[in-house]
Amino acid sequence: MKIALFDDYKLGILKGDTIIDVSSVVKDIPHLGPQDLMVGLISRFGEYKKRLEDAAASGKGVPASSVKFRAPVPKPANIDCMAVNFMEDGTRKEPAPINAFLKSPNSVIGDGDTMVLTDIPASVFEGEAEMALIIGKRASNVRAADAMGYIFGYCNFIDGSARGLPPAQNSFYQMKSRETFAPLGPYIVTADEIADPQKLQIKLSVNGVLKQNFNTSDMGHKIPRCIEFVSAIHTLEPGDVLATGTNHRGLNAFQDGDLVELETEGLGKLRIHVRDDLKRTWTRETRLQRQDKGLENVLAPQLTGKYAPAS
Repeated sequence: MKIALFDDYKLGILKGDTIIDVSSVVKDIPHLGPQDLMVGLISRFGEYKKRLEDAAASGKGVPASSVKFRAPVPKPANIDCMAVNFMEDGTRKEPAPINAFLKSPNSVIGDGDTMVLTDIPASVFEGEAEMALIIGKRASNVRAADAMGYIFGYCNFIDGSARGLPPAQNSFYQMKSRETFAPLGPYIVTADEIADPQKLQIKLSVNGVLKQNFNTSDMGHKIPRCIEFVSAIHTLEPGDVLATGTNHRGLNAFQDGDLVELETEGLGKLRIHVRDDLKRTWTRETRLQRQDKGLENVLAPQLTGKYAPAS
C-alpha cells in the first residue's frame, strides 16, 4: 500500500496514477494534527488496513499529478541517520564503525517543497540520497534477528548538509539540523510491498543530470543491524524515521534554482527545489569526478558569491 498525505493533509492511498481520499476511514483516530493522525494509523494499522483497502477500491480517485504531496510523516519525534554506512562501490575495505546522528523534526519538508540555503559561511551545501525506514511499533533494544518486523514502510529521504562551517571539527549539529534539510516523500510504501529492501537502486539527479546511482546492497551495516544499534541507544516510536545512509561518491553542490529528483526503486520520485537568495555558485563536479582528477579536496569549490574564497 502507498500511503500519502496530500493537499490540506488529507490521507490518501495511491493506485497507479491516481490518489484516493480515504480520510473518512481514519476520522475516529484521535489527533491534533497530521503527524498525530499518521502515527495513530501506523500504530493501529492492523485494524485499519482492510478498511483502507476497501475504501481505495471503491473510491473515486483524482490524478496524483493534480495534488500537493505533503511529507508523509510531517514532524517525526526522531529522525535517526546512519553515518558513513556504504562501502562506496567496494572502495572501502571494511565498513566504517557503526554510527548515527539525529536531525531536527523541524527540518522535514515534502515533495515539491524548497530546500533553503541560508546566509552562513558553509564551504558547500550537499544533499545525500537515502532510503528511509518508517518505524511501525515501539522499538527498544531490538535484536537484529527481529528487526525487520519493526518496519512499517519505506520512503525516499535527502540528508541536507552545510559543510565546513566554523569552528572546525565542531559543526556537525549546525551542518545537519537546519530547517528544510530533511526532504521526505512523496509517500510511504508499506513493508509488505518491498520484497527485498537490500536490493533497491537509488538514483539522484540535479536538473536532469544523474549524480548518484547506487544500490542498497552496498550498505556496510545492513538494515537489521542499524535498527539494533539505534534502538539500543534510544527507543524508536511509531512514525519515527531511520535513514540508512548514502554512497558519497556522487555528492555534489546544491545551488540556487536546482531541481533535485530522488528515486528509490519502488518508492516513487521525490522532487525538491533549491533556493539561495545569495545566488552563490559552485562547480558542478561530483566528489568522484574530483577524485578521479587527483584533487585532494573532493568537495566542490565555491566559485562566486558571498563567502567565496578570495582569488
